[in-house]
Amino acid sequence: MNLSGKTAVYGVIGDPVAHSLSPAMQNAAFEALGLNSVFLAFQVPAVKVEFALRGMRGLGICGLNVTMPDKNAVIPHLDEVDETARFLGSVNTILNDSGKLRGFSTDGAGAHRALIENGAELAKKKLVVLGGGGAAKAVAYTLAQEVAELTLLNRTPQKLADLAKAITQKFQTKVTVGSTSPNEIQRSLQDADVLVNATSVGMHPHTAQSLVKPEWLKPTLTVMDIVYNPEETKLAQDAKAAGARVVSGVEMLIYQGAASFEIWTGKPAPVEVMRNAAQNQLKHRASGGDGIGES
Repeated sequence: MNLSGKTAVYGVIGDPVAHSLSPAMQNAAFEALGLNSVFLAFQVPAVKVEFALRGMRGLGICGLNVTMPDKNAVIPHLDEVDETARFLGSVNTILNDSGKLRGFSTDGAGAHRALIENGAELAKKKLVVLGGGGAAKAVAYTLAQEVAELTLLNRTPQKLADLAKAITQKFQTKVTVGSTSPNEIQRSLQDADVLVNATSVGMHPHTAQSLVKPEWLKPTLTVMDIVYNPEETKLAQDAKAAGARVVSGVEMLIYQGAASFEIWTGKPAPVEVMRNAAQNQLKHRASGGDGIGES
């Protein structure tokens, strides 16, 4: 890497952030396209977000990814937020546009592209989303524009009531809200076509956990688990054994990162290069490298 006074600086902020896969993916993408750019990880707790964004302006940092717990905290300090990010109250990508900080959400777009590129059908289908955090809401909002029916299941269902109402009004999609109790999950999956786990259940080190029992899965189901450490979760293993179509959480990570790259550079992202970088990093961790991370 030939760093100089002309090198464009990008990064990811969050807490923790040391084990993010984004530096590996984005630096590989910059190198593949011959861009004089570098991507770094900055540990920024939510209480220091304002200072971080002042620094972004002052230092001329060109773009940032934003991960937990900063996705909501950055919004008051931005000049502009796109429609999706404003609706969700969550930003995961910031572009420094000549000093004007513009916020975007690429999580939903990443999930959508991951599903489509891996052969999933969404039109007129029933989607079940497990979880109520920022990623779950982004997935629900984006995919609701295509599916016929959406079921949102969360440990505290009342937190999703406003989202369900807004989605119904905006897209005329039938939306049902429930809890992640075994009975509700089993009942929702009986006629489901697509299942997305947007909770942290199954993430390292709790790799034996899953909210979904193997007998509830079927060959006609498409299953995506946004957890990518381990790359193949207990849910993914059970879904594969049941003959279901399985989409790895790495795929969502790659495509949301690709969308961020394209916002920053205006160039098509080298997706295969980013995929190889992410998978190589995961293999390194599995063979003795430490840690987990978000995008």
